[in-house]
Amino acid sequence: MSRPLKIMLVAAEASGDALGAGLAQALKTRLGDDVTFVGVGGPKMAAEGVQSPFDIAELSILGWIEGLKAYGVVKRRVTDTVAHAVAEKPDAVVLIDSWGFTIRVAKTLKEALPGVPLIKYVGPQVWASRPGRAKTLAQSVDHLLALYAFDAPWFEREGLATTVVGSQALHVDMSAADPAAFRARRGIAPDADLLLVLPGSRPSEIRLMTPVYEGAVGRLKRQNPALEVAVVAAGTVAEDVTGRIAAWPFRVHLVSEAEKYDAMKAATVALATSGTVSTELALAGAPMVIGYRFQPLSYAIMKPFFTGKYATLFNHAADEEIARELIQNDATPEKVAAEVERLLADPEARRTQAERQTAALDLMGRNAPDPSSLAADAVLRVIAARAGR
Repeated sequence: MSRPLKIMLVAAEASGDALGAGLAQALKTRLGDDVTFVGVGGPKMAAEGVQSPFDIAELSILGWIEGLKAYGVVKRRVTDTVAHAVAEKPDAVVLIDSWGFTIRVAKTLKEALPGVPLIKYVGPQVWASRPGRAKTLAQSVDHLLALYAFDAPWFEREGLATTVVGSQALHVDMSAADPAAFRARRGIAPDADLLLVLPGSRPSEIRLMTPVYEGAVGRLKRQNPALEVAVVAAGTVAEDVTGRIAAWPFRVHLVSEAEKYDAMKAATVALATSGTVSTELALAGAPMVIGYRFQPLSYAIMKPFFTGKYATLFNHAADEEIARELIQNDATPEKVAAEVERLLADPEARRTQAERQTAALDLMGRNAPDPSSLAADAVLRVIAARAGR
């Protein structure tokens, strides 16, 4: 009897950990005991049987300057990951998101294990910046699992076989979300305006964006003292967010990860740091304003490489600025407050924006099959093709 397939999954941050866990579950659904897993990941992948040789928390890095500071750690962990792969001799390696880390692993593995298929799950957003990365990836891996149809042409032009599997963010189940109960728990009147602030999920985002949001919310509260404000404290940065919000000079409802979707559906308007959360807010029907800041030096270095018109995925899919984006020097308390106030003051503008956001989600593939299932099928096809079966 042949041995079970051994698949190595490599993720370096929380979002990748969730994708890896979903992929492992889908593969187990298909193969049962005929698949085993090794690799690098977080707690969700560990629950699916991936025992990571180190803690991935130290690899959650954003920006060039931050990346340079952490270069020594990244280099060591690349070496550890490749050594783990060489020792385990997997039938395939799936490298999930986290470009800076996984591309180094891919390049090193290509030499260390030349016969093992390398699959990248989530490509770099070359439509937004640094399109040269498409060629780099095509030279480093055998197959790409892309999240969106608009990703594929960039990589296929470079000769990289690509399967569009869709995004888990488009499949979030909000059916159990209860906005009325959220408002009741917090003593927020059903007809009161509620601003939901989502400051981010990375330490650098919290550090750079919370002062901007504090200034913006302060202005809005002075204009309308009755405005209710809630702030989401996302898992990995919950303590940091809680400490910062405690110092704000007005009352704020702190929202845990567990009641995030209740709050999204309850919100009159949302103010969010650019990221996957914008897709979740659109699914919840919340009109939003998007903000983002980089470290100034990081931004100066990176700016020439930005090629996309928009940072927000549904704006990109629709090729129009449905949700207002305030990036870097535009992300000031004054401008943020003005854009939020525009939506708060105009119910028709809110309704129209929410409808346009929903239509853009359809362009992104909202009604497609489960991404983990499609990803699992693609991984097994790549393994079978390499084995000549």
